[in-house]
Amino acid sequence: MAALRDVKLYLTEEAGQIAVFDATNTTRERRGMILNFAKENGFKVFFIESVCNDPTVVATNVMEVKLSSPDYRDCNSADAMEDFMKRINCYQASYQPLDPDDYDRELSLIKVIDVGRRFLVNRVQDHIQSRIVYYLMNIHVQPRTIYLCRHGESDFNLKGKIGGDSGLSNRGKKFAVALNKFVEEQNLKDLKVWTSQLKRTIQTAEALQLPYEQWKALNEIDAGVCEEMTYEEIREQHPEEFALRDQDKYYYRYPSGESYQDLVQRLEPVIMELERQENVLVICHQAVMRCLLAYFLDKSADEMPYLKCPLHTVLKLTPMAYGCRVESISLNIDAVNTHRERPEEAKKGPNPLMRRNSVTPLASPEPIKKPRINSFEEHVAVSSTLPGCVPQEVPTQLPGQPLLGKACL
Repeated sequence: MAALRDVKLYLTEEAGQIAVFDATNTTRERRGMILNFAKENGFKVFFIESVCNDPTVVATNVMEVKLSSPDYRDCNSADAMEDFMKRINCYQASYQPLDPDDYDRELSLIKVIDVGRRFLVNRVQDHIQSRIVYYLMNIHVQPRTIYLCRHGESDFNLKGKIGGDSGLSNRGKKFAVALNKFVEEQNLKDLKVWTSQLKRTIQTAEALQLPYEQWKALNEIDAGVCEEMTYEEIREQHPEEFALRDQDKYYYRYPSGESYQDLVQRLEPVIMELERQENVLVICHQAVMRCLLAYFLDKSADEMPYLKCPLHTVLKLTPMAYGCRVESISLNIDAVNTHRERPEEAKKGPNPLMRRNSVTPLASPEPIKKPRINSFEEHVAVSSTLPGCVPQEVPTQLPGQPLLGKACL
């Protein structure tokens, strides 16, 4: 009940949108209590049930997941295994599974059977629930490694320019050769290599002598009117934009360009596919790498734009229970430092320049895009939209929160 009070506080007073109530909820009575709680407060409920009847999978799960949980921090493996198997037996005595064919036919739910071998989905009500189903049907628990690195140093990196589509510098080409040697030493089976569609990542991948796949979604953040400029040039030519970006780097959108928030949304298909795959090497860009890293390390939107992702360094990510292990491997090829620390002024709080009503701060008006009108009906629909009915932007929750609960409220 204390946890449910936290749920109510989060959803009603702290501007929360989704709360995960992580509990066993093994009986219909317990689930009925949750449903009554939700009805009293006007919340929707989506149940997530994980059922496993394969003893081999159960034993593996206990060894790899449960023994590393806080419950067994100071316990040896044999005692922990014995204790948890007893716990399972206790639950089995009172467990009443979800029954979408009869008793629970009116509930919104998903049953995940034998860690994804089979799924039962019932009464998905809205976009959020459909996204949860999509996520759960794409993740897996097989051991895997994800390698993230930026392209080799580019000509624009040497000049301090952002964006653009320049090729690799001489040191960048040396990094590509060193990356090929590193990949060979890892001796990974069926390694997938992904790049953006920009020249510098493609040139880096060409040295690997492996097939690679280009993703437009992996292209660097679009700097709009500031593309191919140095930070000094931006400060001189667009001083207000420069100040606004320093003030709130995650939500700030370059005029005619993108924000980190936009980039997170653009990368969702990439993240979903990363969850489906086993061993993958992603050769990308600084802002893109920060977003991917933030997802796997569960970093906040405030931290994300300042994560350090140096050139000529490979980050080896190993997803595991209760987190993700990360190793930083420098390939010992010199490169310029493109990292820009958070300005001291930005640490002090809101700036008077934040003057727009939108949650996405823009110093300059967005370009006016006239809708294409192909028919009279479309013209009427566009014309009848009232100024006061324009939907407000809603901040996007950063992906990466594990869906571990039986009841998602």
